[in-house]
Formats: sequence, C-alpha cells, structure tokens
Amino acid sequence: MKLLVTGGAGFIGSHLVDRLLQLGHSVTVVDNLSQGSLENTSTFARHEAYRFIRGDVTDETVIGEASRGCEAVFHVAANPEVRMGDPNVHFRENILATIRVLEAAIGAGMRQFLFTSSSTVYGDATRLPTPEDYAPLEPISVYGACKLASESLIAAYCHTYKIRGLVFRLANIVGSRAKQGVVVDFVRKLADNPKRLEVLGDGTQTKSYLLVEDCVEAMVHAFEKGEGLYDAYNVGARDAIDVRTLARIVIDEMKLEDVEVVCMGGPEGGRGWIGDVKNMWLDVSKLSGLGWRPQHDSSESVRKAVAALR
Repeated sequence: MKLLVTGGAGFIGSHLVDRLLQLGHSVTVVDNLSQGSLENTSTFARHEAYRFIRGDVTDETVIGEASRGCEAVFHVAANPEVRMGDPNVHFRENILATIRVLEAAIGAGMRQFLFTSSSTVYGDATRLPTPEDYAPLEPISVYGACKLASESLIAAYCHTYKIRGLVFRLANIVGSRAKQGVVVDFVRKLADNPKRLEVLGDGTQTKSYLLVEDCVEAMVHAFEKGEGLYDAYNVGARDAIDVRTLARIVIDEMKLEDVEVVCMGGPEGGRGWIGDVKNMWLDVSKLSGLGWRPQHDSSESVRKAVAALR
C-alpha cells in the first residue's frame, strides 16, 4: 500500500517506517523535525519506496501534498510533552494537527486512519489493569485531554465519512532513538553523576513499559487484522513496575555500583509532577485477541532500552 506517516522522523514514527518498508509498503513521511531528526531516518533514507517531506502537519498545503495518492495514514506526529506547558501549544500540535490530517485524509480518499493516543486518556483509573471500555475517561493533564479530544474527532470523522479508524492507547514506550521519558532521564542523570540518582515523586509510581519494536508490531498487527469502522486498542506490556525498581534496572544495566537513589517526594501523594498518572497498567487482552503478544515484559523492555541508549 501507499502509506503516509506523520512524525515519521521521530522516536516511534521512525521505527514504524522501518517496519512498513520491510513489509513492502511505500511510505511518505511528513515531519517538521521539531522532535524527530534525519538521523532517525538513516536506515531507510535511500529506500526507493520512501519519500520525505519536511513540513508541519498543521499547514494545509503541506499535509495536502503529502496525502496525495496515499491509501492510509499513521498519524504519529504530536507534542510529546506530558508535563504541563502552554495549553495553546498542546492544542495546536495535537488537536489542530489531528483535524488537519483528518481533513487531508478525507480529501485524498484514504481508507484508513491510525492514531497514536495515550494511556493518559484514562486519568487515575480505579481499575488495573485498565480495559478499553473503562469509564469515565477523565484525563488529569492537558496532554491527556488533547489525546482524548483527538480520539473523539477521529471517531466522529469515521462515522461521518466512513473511513476506518484505529486508535492506539500507548503505555510508556521505550527504546532506541528515544529523546525523552523516564529511562532517558535516568540514563542522562547517571551519566552526569554516577553516584546519585534523583527520582521525581515518591518512588512508588507504578507503570507499564513496552519496547518500541513491540509497540510497532502491535500497530502493524491491528492495521492488518483489525475490523470494524472505529476501534481503540491498549498497547503495553502485561505487567507494571514501580519507579524504584526501574531505577535499579537502569543502574544495573549501566554497570554502576553504590548509587544513592533519592526520591524527591513530589506533589499530590507522590506523583512525579502535577498531571502525572501515578499508577498505569493497561489490559492488552483485546489486542491479544487478534493474535498480538508483547515479546518483552516491563523489566526486559527497560533493560533493552538502556542498552540501546548507552
């Protein structure tokens, strides 16, 4: 197929492009390189079935040109910062961007729209692991709210224009090419000071971590096997680990000794920051029902991510 990947020079997007080209698809990438880099595209930059357009997906001319001739779009481009920043930036780079890509997809006659959402749409879920039909969806961050708003827009467009939509609610994705997130943060801190590691929050935050290669396989699997006009799938490991355990894994993988781990406390009962979901663990049985299985648990994913980042 002829596919479009927004944000295809970023962390998850570039791994997705790698896999789609391996499967024989033709791929056009549009990316403004604000988060991604051309270095991430080096493995496929000369591939005959690959085309790169540098531009912003909120620019109607850019996304319209990129969409021409494509049959489906993986909309991965977004502002990835979960912590509170300027809400207008989140609105522009997440909600407005999604509208622009939806309009372009409809205009190009695409048949499928695939979107990387987030576990943050659930907010502080009282049911763990959390299934896709959990309610109410009550995000506690502007980032999560923008992802949920984008999901709603996609659902509306799917029902209005009869384009198939798939939404992927991602756990914490880790691995090579990542530039932010707790694993990257810990590796950088320990590189600067191999004797002391400061941890945001009280250290009891428990979350699920999934290797980026497993994440991409989940997306491709749903793309090939999923049915229905619109659906949402959780994508994560089958377990969760606390931040103290994660810190020890990173320290071990970096072959460091006598490291003092200091938990900084954090707001609202030990969160890392205001808006941080303290406990996140996704139920992935729905996607597993299509035949996908994560190949690594949270600890293995973190270990492989540290090895790649080092």
